[in-house]
Amino acid sequence: RIDYSLIKGGGITVAHQWRVTADFTGTQAPIASNWEQADTDGYGGIGTAMSQSSGIFTFPSTGVYLITANSLCYYSGPVRYWRLDLETTTNNSSYNVFSRAYGNLYGSPSSWYSSAETKAIFDVTNTSTHKVRMSVTPEDSSTVFAADTSSNGTFFTFIRLGDT
Repeated sequence: RIDYSLIKGGGITVAHQWRVTADFTGTQAPIASNWEQADTDGYGGIGTAMSQSSGIFTFPSTGVYLITANSLCYYSGPVRYWRLDLETTTNNSSYNVFSRAYGNLYGSPSSWYSSAETKAIFDVTNTSTHKVRMSVTPEDSSTVFAADTSSNGTFFTFIRLGDT
């Protein structure tokens, strides 16, 4: 048995996932619509959930968070690259790329799929000014980013690791 009283911050107090529920095409900076908190197949979050408006996510409490951004895309042909950006702000205004991943689409002629993941450890010292969003930029504007209301294709995972 783990004694959580020995862990700074008392252990994990926030853990949630948010996903995009409808496919979209081309660049989205940020991905501003169709977000929902995961809610199917035994999903179990911990603590107060993140909130979001137009793709801008607000943290429920201060602390150090592990943020993971994932995206899945497909296309009818090869695409040399597409980019996934996890962007943060500490002034509730200007966003910067904190973490970035690239993918490419190569496969059989009828199945061109790719996924990418990027992570950041973000110290949220003020919930009014410290926020996060996700952006995607494909080489070909016809690239489709996969999403679904019953499974995670393009999604965020937020885990509060401890106190700031």
